[in-house]
Amino acid sequence: MRIILDECVPRPLKPYLSGHDVSTAQERGWAGAKNGAILRLVREAAGDVVVTTDRNLEFQQNVAAAGLAVLVLVARTNTLEDLVPLVPSLLQALRRAVAGQVMHITG
Repeated sequence: MRIILDECVPRPLKPYLSGHDVSTAQERGWAGAKNGAILRLVREAAGDVVVTTDRNLEFQQNVAAAGLAVLVLVARTNTLEDLVPLVPSLLQALRRAVAGQVMHITG
């Protein structure tokens, strides 16, 4: 599974997703890219999943047409402290992720 962490997801979350090929938008030089561009860039890079905390992405972009799974981490804030408790649910969701669909990870 090739996973891209959107720039709104703290980079220190990456090690929590061991067993997957994970990179960040920043590592790929995509910092500052808008949502539509991120989906296109991930698709062009043969990515499978975008992990984000942006709850508006699914309403602003045609995720089905992007051909990627989008997993939205839903927490009080996008700090590592608030996101780490979601990791077990995120790992389960990654096993069920389907291209073109959005899943909300709440814990």
